[in-house]
Amino acid sequence: MEGSRPMVLSSLSRSPHGARRRLLHAERRLAERYAELVRLAYLVLPASLGRHRRVLAAHSLVQRSLPDATPAVPAPRSPGADPDRSLRVAVVRGALAQCRRPRLWPGGARPPRLLVPRLPVVLGLRLAPRSGGAEEMALGQALSDLSAPARAAFVLLRVEGLTADHARGVLEAAGVDKAQVAVREAARLDTSLGTAAAAVLTSDEFDACTLRARPTDLVRRRRRGRLAALAVLAGALTVGGLAAVTHSAPDTPGPYARKPRSADLVRVGPGEWADTSRVDFTAWPARGDRVRDRALLDRALAVWAGPPSGTRVDRAPGTPADPPPRAPRLLYAGSVGGHAVVVFHDGQRLVRYGESGTGERLALARTDDADVTTAAAVVLEERGGAVRYLLAPWVAESSVRDLTRPDAPARPLSVARDGVTAPVPRWTGGGCGRRPALQLRSSPAIAEHHAFLLADLGGLTPAHLTYTPLPGHGSPPARQPREATGPAALVAWKQAGCDLDSAGGAGVRAVNAWDFAEQDLPDGGGHAVWTCARADTWRGPGNITVSLRRPGENAQVVTRVRSTAACSRFGRHVVAVTHWKSPRGHWYVLAAGSRAVTSLTLTGDVSATRSGHTLAVRAPEDASTRVRGRLASGEKLPGVGTGPSGGTRP
Repeated sequence: MEGSRPMVLSSLSRSPHGARRRLLHAERRLAERYAELVRLAYLVLPASLGRHRRVLAAHSLVQRSLPDATPAVPAPRSPGADPDRSLRVAVVRGALAQCRRPRLWPGGARPPRLLVPRLPVVLGLRLAPRSGGAEEMALGQALSDLSAPARAAFVLLRVEGLTADHARGVLEAAGVDKAQVAVREAARLDTSLGTAAAAVLTSDEFDACTLRARPTDLVRRRRRGRLAALAVLAGALTVGGLAAVTHSAPDTPGPYARKPRSADLVRVGPGEWADTSRVDFTAWPARGDRVRDRALLDRALAVWAGPPSGTRVDRAPGTPADPPPRAPRLLYAGSVGGHAVVVFHDGQRLVRYGESGTGERLALARTDDADVTTAAAVVLEERGGAVRYLLAPWVAESSVRDLTRPDAPARPLSVARDGVTAPVPRWTGGGCGRRPALQLRSSPAIAEHHAFLLADLGGLTPAHLTYTPLPGHGSPPARQPREATGPAALVAWKQAGCDLDSAGGAGVRAVNAWDFAEQDLPDGGGHAVWTCARADTWRGPGNITVSLRRPGENAQVVTRVRSTAACSRFGRHVVAVTHWKSPRGHWYVLAAGSRAVTSLTLTGDVSATRSGHTLAVRAPEDASTRVRGRLASGEKLPGVGTGPSGGTRP
């Protein structure tokens, strides 16, 4: 009898009743873990699908994973077994299949869509997760740069909390040939991003179950409805004629990409910005004295759709120059300084069209996920060393201040009824010349009522300036940037602003000056503050400039690093080193680290170790040194920069 028990159990497990029980159990586990599984699928799917299609595909994959997650014979239970492994394997297998093109399918084309779409299906709405900030954009870009298996491994490690061995097992079960390579690739990204990536991955930006709903293109939808009705009528009249029904996907360029027309432009009402929770360029009304000039608007749309020979096109880095995929919003059309200017917004980009005696000019820039501050102003005209801006309708107060004079009050800036400002002097290049910046205050009608600074760095939109103070100087616990309008922020920007030209350029979204350490210098050198100024771009990557500043002197640039996570949410810890000459003529190697650094170690021509955040050691002027910090967790942190000293000598 004992020997027959396995046979009895095996036969029971294959019975229809046992299969149904397993199916119900798997369905219950799927319902309990639904949000986590959808997030897993959403993160593994390629970003090229677009947010709406990724959301629907993620839900479809999870809902269709139930049969694959219910094996014919249940696996034997063992201590430490993962009850959700089969669900993860099924979701990852389906997501990886979506990342692969059909064999012989062209690389630049999308795979064909099924005639009968798989559930869920959403008609008349576009769904997308809530928008995040610069950190979410940077992480999204980093994930899109990974291979699909490595992206799946990263999510399994960071979000699902699996070990490397378990993640490799899931990938192998999902059909990945080189699972170990994918895990190593994910581990490299994990090391560069740090532990903060887990918190960002679980934010609303990547939550495919917490969604915003927006209508599709209503004008195009009405047009397709009329065309469909005419096709049905024609088919009925011809009795047996051939009916062709066409359908264009919401994410593909529509008819406006081929023949844009001013009659199809989207126009927002003047007061809509006060009645919406999305305060960005989508809430701007159409303003200007030529918003009804169809000839001008048609010319502007035609140039956007296909710039003729001789048109000057200025495109910010990472900004596509494609025609409008759908009817764009009209933000402005008018005469500025005697020249016609038109500004459009297509949901992802700002486009400025201008006419002058020298010809037509087109400027394009990314503005996806803009907010109250980064959607507060647009550069309308640049002429004679001055700039005219078009301000957002929620700007209640506007003024101009010189960053090099933090004690001087801001001067009021006159604004016309259509939102166009008086000319504002541009930045003067080189050194610490005049550095004008816009100081704006949002309307009390919106929740985010506050003052903020914007600086023209050569882009279509000015950059938002923020400030993070020293630890213990009123810094919030999470070390979040704050508006750069307070006395300490203005003092920091007096010197940090001198180097904005190097961090600037088209495509900069915001620049944050972070005072990460302070130090008393030897030989009576006074008190110094270490600052890391980070310029984040609309496309994700950011550049940093580390400097050492003392009262009454220009800041000494320590190092510059491009496309780095340092001094951001993914690089909360930083160590820097430089050479410095004291008032007595002695040369020193100075080093400093942020608040979590517990000790600093110099190696090279000079060796030294000091506990704490700062270090100062006598050394020859040409000494070659490197610095390494140790964090409270025991992790070692190399100094930022690329040279032997990790910095720049004065």
